[in-house]
Amino acid sequence: MIVIAGVIDFDSRDSRDAAAAGSAPFQKATRDDEPGCRAYCFAPDPVVDTRIQVYELWDDAPTLAAHFLHENYFNMRDFLRGSGMTGADNRKYRVDADAPVYDDDHVATVEF
Repeated sequence: MIVIAGVIDFDSRDSRDAAAAGSAPFQKATRDDEPGCRAYCFAPDPVVDTRIQVYELWDDAPTLAAHFLHENYFNMRDFLRGSGMTGADNRKYRVDADAPVYDDDHVATVEF
């Protein structure tokens, strides 16, 4: 699996809120249309009022590569660039293991 996590900064809270709302159709299209997309969420940061938090989850490198060539990616990118964006920092991570956070007794654990 591949996780993309990051932030996108905007020139104002209004720009951030408009970008989050306006990007919803592109987020939905990516979730609905692209095989291998398990999560795709660009949401307002509850603490930094000019920031969107980015969270994506992809099955593997081929599905992420297909996304980077898909019209949904280009539409989202172009929309955000025209929405008062001032910067971004997004990182990708390969995941070699996953497990529930909580065990059968509902206790958080770090074990995999």
